[in-house]
Amino acid sequence: MRILAFESSCDENSAAVLQDGKLLSVCTRTQTVHKPYGGVVPELAGRSHLELIDGLANEALHEADIRLSDLDFIAATIGPGLIGSLLVGANYARGLAISLNKPFRGIHHLEAHLWSAELSHGNLPLPFLVLLASGGHTMLISVEGVRRYRVLGSTLDDALGEAYDKIGKLMGLSFPAGADVDRLASQGDGHRFTFPLAMQDDTFNFSFSGLKTSVVYKLRDLPPEIVRSSKNDILASFQEAAIESVIRKVRLAAQRTAPQVLVAAGGVAANSLLRKRIYDLAESMGIPCAFPALSHCGDNAAMIGYLAWKLNRCGIADSAWSHQARPRWPVETLTEGTQAQ
Repeated sequence: MRILAFESSCDENSAAVLQDGKLLSVCTRTQTVHKPYGGVVPELAGRSHLELIDGLANEALHEADIRLSDLDFIAATIGPGLIGSLLVGANYARGLAISLNKPFRGIHHLEAHLWSAELSHGNLPLPFLVLLASGGHTMLISVEGVRRYRVLGSTLDDALGEAYDKIGKLMGLSFPAGADVDRLASQGDGHRFTFPLAMQDDTFNFSFSGLKTSVVYKLRDLPPEIVRSSKNDILASFQEAAIESVIRKVRLAAQRTAPQVLVAAGGVAANSLLRKRIYDLAESMGIPCAFPALSHCGDNAAMIGYLAWKLNRCGIADSAWSHQARPRWPVETLTEGTQAQ
């Protein structure tokens, strides 16, 4: 089965071609138009998707050496995300499917993140525990099968990636700031400044607003020359507190759910310290760990096509809601009425 897939839920525009679950090509562009505004501007995102999507589709097909007539299936993200961006990708893909007389399937992009590590590692043993961390979400989810997901906890305020972007902005970094914070923090002393570890309770929920506020107060209280000379140390100390609070929740969830594998997915799964701490935790608990390839951590069409193929292979039928863009779409609703393993 040859699938052409699209992802356009936020500020990444991506097209990919897969054959029988194997990735043949993926072309992704992260929009740069948002940098002056310090965050994603929905109207600009939708317009950029319109400008990019046709070219990326052709590029992905060319790299895979696949013609439109060779395709068996078209898939696209339909939620959750920015409604304008979702509509561009979904309508383009749906129109292409109609013109080719091929099936179309709408995909939940958070569900795709849950399975994204399988693109690199093959089938993961069940159940596995996923830390899904991105600019919009921080969740712990027990994956017990296809369409069998148990959400253990989520963030009560900022997502982890959002906290990185906000702290990066305070420190004069451009948007998105996550990669730059990680790079500069690796050159600093993460124990020079003390920031609080939030939500140290027996739940699996996260909170990063207090940590962000603590950094704001620290920047306010320190002399400007100390802030400038200690930039890497401040960022390293922020990152140390953020990642340590996350790892404590992952450890607690792993102790209670006994997963076969620990997985980190989503854009923040590309963070070097998070990957190291997840690896160390898994090793200490005698559990394997798995990460998506760095290029598959952020929103990308490779994981969209892979999930479309996996759902089809498992015999999970398409349904009416999979043709409607949905800006809000809880992962928990995917499990309802589904018994597939």
